[in-house]
Amino acid sequence: MQYPANLIAAILITVLVSYLIGSISFSIIFTRVFDKRDIRTMGSGNAGMTNVLRSAGLKPGILTTVFDFLKGIVACLIGEAIFSAFLGTQSELFRYGVYAAGIAVVLGHMYPVFFGFRGGKGVLTTAAFLLMITPPVLACDFSLFLILALLTKYVSLGSIIAAATFPFWGWLFNYLFFFRTGEVSLQYMVLTTLLLCFLSAFVVGRHHANIGRLLHGTEKKFSLHHEKN
Repeated sequence: MQYPANLIAAILITVLVSYLIGSISFSIIFTRVFDKRDIRTMGSGNAGMTNVLRSAGLKPGILTTVFDFLKGIVACLIGEAIFSAFLGTQSELFRYGVYAAGIAVVLGHMYPVFFGFRGGKGVLTTAAFLLMITPPVLACDFSLFLILALLTKYVSLGSIIAAATFPFWGWLFNYLFFFRTGEVSLQYMVLTTLLLCFLSAFVVGRHHANIGRLLHGTEKKFSLHHEKN
């Protein structure tokens, strides 16, 4: 049986390629292009979409949003292609390609090798990963985020709750769409849910400063107005 060696090769290549894709920090790149500064020295100091919108303006903010999301899609598609090449598409193992790529690209975004391992919080790139698992996972998680962000005007609160709950949505729709139909095993359900919980802990953990400010009532509410630094 060649699966063990092929599986290890597929995982290693997928993780490496996806991590490097994630390490392309578009918030830093576009802020330098449009504002000639490092986004990590501006506003909240986070290399993410919300801080770019607040501190650098609408154009770099929109570009950051689009490209941070797209890099998650690209990494997951590459992961699927690599797993397909090594394992074929008939085995359940093929489905792990999206998870290996999705987690690695988000970690690359958070800890980018090209930018001193100081990146963003991974919300948009995680959203792309959730879309690649199955669209209803992202639809439910984004709806929850949107409701909370609109009601409270705290993007961070919506992001934190959405990050904490996406393992549930992943489990639910994997169960409804794949486990009940016999396409995946119980082992797959357990492992993928654990992987989602692992990533969820990282995304929530990256919001530790926001959590502190929310608890102390000092977190900024979202506005599209460009803050002058």
